[in-house]
Amino acid sequence: MNNYPLVQDTISKSEILSLSKWLLKDEKLTKGKLTLKFEKNFSEYIGRKYSIFVNSGSSANLLMLSALIEGNKLKNKKAIIAGVSWSTTVAPFLQNNFDIKLCDCSNKSLGIDVKNFESLCKKFKPSVAVIVNVLGHPNEIREIKKICKRYDVILLEDSCEALGTLLNKKKIGTSGLASSFSFYYGHHISTIEGGMITTDDQEIYNLMLSIRSHGWSRDLNRNFKNKLKKKYKIDEFKNLYTFYYTGYNFRSTDLNAFLGISQLKKINAISKIRNNNFYCYKKNLKNFWFQESLSRFISSFAYGTLVQNRMEVFKYLKKFKIETRPLICGNIGRHPFWINKKGEIKLKNADIVHDYGLYLPNNFNLKEEDINYICKKFQDVAIPKFF
Repeated sequence: MNNYPLVQDTISKSEILSLSKWLLKDEKLTKGKLTLKFEKNFSEYIGRKYSIFVNSGSSANLLMLSALIEGNKLKNKKAIIAGVSWSTTVAPFLQNNFDIKLCDCSNKSLGIDVKNFESLCKKFKPSVAVIVNVLGHPNEIREIKKICKRYDVILLEDSCEALGTLLNKKKIGTSGLASSFSFYYGHHISTIEGGMITTDDQEIYNLMLSIRSHGWSRDLNRNFKNKLKKKYKIDEFKNLYTFYYTGYNFRSTDLNAFLGISQLKKINAISKIRNNNFYCYKKNLKNFWFQESLSRFISSFAYGTLVQNRMEVFKYLKKFKIETRPLICGNIGRHPFWINKKGEIKLKNADIVHDYGLYLPNNFNLKEEDINYICKKFQDVAIPKFF
């Protein structure tokens, strides 16, 4: 019997061999020229001016917020965050003592519900909002950007599950002030551990470069570095160990960047397979709820759906070595880490995802016959659920 895992490692044996040969050259392994090359290549791929390579997608989310705080970009400490999201999408705001409202999800894309979002913006008047492109499906980004402009809200995107999806011939994860991506094992591409932030804003970019590395100025654009030195009257020698912002060490390494450069060459092929797999699932599972959005090219992270008998489906599929999981976090407002700090939050659509959602495997090694088999076994036991 075959195994049908949710994810599979995208790093091939030939890439490991190439990495081994590079390691034997006694190259610098910490952040260096390969990190810069990977960042440049990623910016060209995604269609943004700047990219910052970090050690995880979770660190990327924290770094985006930290740059807004350190740069005094926020009018208050209020945020709206997608209710269907991930723990480390929300955690940076809890850790920084923000007043947070969770936005319910759309019953189509599972991105934020636009009506709920505008209502929250109007009443709550936040400074920042975070959307999540769930399982590779874009939000209603045009309407969301209009609302953000109307209420003076900075938009951030968590696109850790969405690398490669196209909307109107443009990569998603390029609409907010900054966007995060993940290169964890089993994501669209992998650097073992790793993440990336993209932005078109030069000031935010330089702030993130500093905060990524302790809060010093070594990696900054010359003009930004000189402004800091002049402002605080720091000479060239002292500047080597002067810290201008409250920083972290979120750097990745050139070893990880070496893999990233190689992996990025495969992303178009991987995205095409994931897109084809999504539509194969959709064809097979016509009688079940499915995600839908304005995009016609979905670099699908996994195939999400709803069933009434989720535990039964989970146990049955497990017998046939078909892996399944809850549909990411469901309602993040019903998780212990949130409840312990804020109290339980009920969200109409997100609660349905929380109680009935699951996702089925999608990885670049799955073929049509594999998906047909998974769908057959799934339909043997699953009872459909709809919003």
